[in-house]
Amino acid sequence: MAERQEQAVPDAVMTRIGQAAMLHHAGDREEARHRYLRLWAEIGEDGDPLHRCTLAHYMADAQDDPADELAWDLRALTAAEELNHERLAEHADAPAVRALYPSLHLNLAADYVRLGRGGPARTHLRLARGAAEALADDGYAEGVRAAIRRLELRLEEGGAAQWP
Repeated sequence: MAERQEQAVPDAVMTRIGQAAMLHHAGDREEARHRYLRLWAEIGEDGDPLHRCTLAHYMADAQDDPADELAWDLRALTAAEELNHERLAEHADAPAVRALYPSLHLNLAADYVRLGRGGPARTHLRLARGAAEALADDGYAEGVRAAIRRLELRLEEGGAAQWP
């Protein structure tokens, strides 16, 4: 009897998030933001935490106002914390979600710096540095670690109040 190999079923929501992210990275920030908002309306505040984490993480980067960016980054972190091992095991891309923790905390630290809130910025920067220890030694990890070092230097040089 031949064993049936199970194929990972593509996640249509993750695909749509990825498509909007590609628009954003290509420079069409406004269209990406509209697509993210439509997806958020479909997913809802109580939707799948994997979808909410990923979408909010990308949506934060599409914001013009630092306070709005902070709100979306906080949503992403909250959703990441709701993920359980069973849900992570269901999705082929799930291990990448855990690798987002350093980036999630780094983004929050940068948000707080832009808002002139040095205390929370330092807290999230410390959390980002700790979470980055679990990353593989690859280009993504090196980029995150370099961004953490740059933000640390900026905080040391001028504090949160001096952030542009």
